[in-house]
Amino acid sequence: MIPYDDTLRDRLRVNLAAHDIRRHPLEGRRHAAVSVIVLDSDQQIHGTDHIYEQLGPAARRQLMQGVPGIEDDPGFDGSVSGTAGGAAVLLTRRGARMKDHPGQWALPGGRLDTGETPEEAARREVGEEVGLTDLELLGQLDDYPTRSGYVITPFVFWAGTNAEPVAEPGEVQSVHRIAITELLRADSPRFVSIPESPRPVIQVPVGGDLIHAPTGALMYQFRAVAYDGTAERVDEYEQPVFAWQ
Repeated sequence: MIPYDDTLRDRLRVNLAAHDIRRHPLEGRRHAAVSVIVLDSDQQIHGTDHIYEQLGPAARRQLMQGVPGIEDDPGFDGSVSGTAGGAAVLLTRRGARMKDHPGQWALPGGRLDTGETPEEAARREVGEEVGLTDLELLGQLDDYPTRSGYVITPFVFWAGTNAEPVAEPGEVQSVHRIAITELLRADSPRFVSIPESPRPVIQVPVGGDLIHAPTGALMYQFRAVAYDGTAERVDEYEQPVFAWQ
């Protein structure tokens, strides 16, 4: 496990400060902001994917339908159980009744309100979705233009030792603490081809699931830039077709 301590916080802050942020013009797209929230986690307390555990066999099989590149890989079942422990990032499963991308994995975030800065929008959305308000800004990652017509600006926040995120049921089905060690897996990231695009689809394995762009791309850039200290770009990695709308 990676300890959630001042050494990690300083490492992330220094690496993010050295990163040359790539920004994208809106060019008719809408502006949104998301948050990569770094917090502590306990393997026993936070390690169960309760939503998955409540599903029946048929519903579990449906979770991975339409995911490219797993036809011959039965190891992916859609569960993120067993992925907590030590320093982690916060991942949410979107509400099943949400208009856009229901049930998909996401970082807390949403579109900017009139007059808001991206950071203000990121903080507001975190408060609305998971109830966290006392966050320390560590830095920023690259903008990511989406197929659904947004430019996403991502921020990295430190939540502190007493952070207790609570899902707002109208927007979030569940919240999960994904250990940073899970992002360092030898099989992460994966890249697969799809006939609809010449660009590779990025997949970040988390437990028995695969997190796709934009969320997966930003999680990978967090690992590469903030944790590893490398200059990695992710804005050209593709999203799966089911995320294009």
